[in-house]
Amino acid sequence: MKLFDSELKIMEVLWEQGPKSAKEIVDVLSDRIGWNKNTTYTVIKKCIEKGAIAREEPGFLCTALVTHDEVAQSETEQLIDKMYGGSSELFFSSFLKNQGISEEDAARLAKMIKEGK
Repeated sequence: MKLFDSELKIMEVLWEQGPKSAKEIVDVLSDRIGWNKNTTYTVIKKCIEKGAIAREEPGFLCTALVTHDEVAQSETEQLIDKMYGGSSELFFSSFLKNQGISEEDAARLAKMIKEGK
């Protein structure tokens, strides 16, 4: 599932706080990033259409249907496919080249890789 940045803002509220009414989401995002009611409702509707959110009555209660981990995994796979031809090795090589890594982090990653195989 591909979620745009605006849709992720809605999802972040639900992931952090659990099911919320659309009104409560409006209040949170108004305070957090200055969105108005119409913008928030439009983006909620898009999330519902994509199957990321379930809407229940009464009160236009919104519940996340996908987890943060599911979306993060999908986004990561799409990035690796798009930018690195599906090669995790090229992705990690590029990451390490550009970001660097401490010896401690390298040891933890090596352990994770070994346990994952």
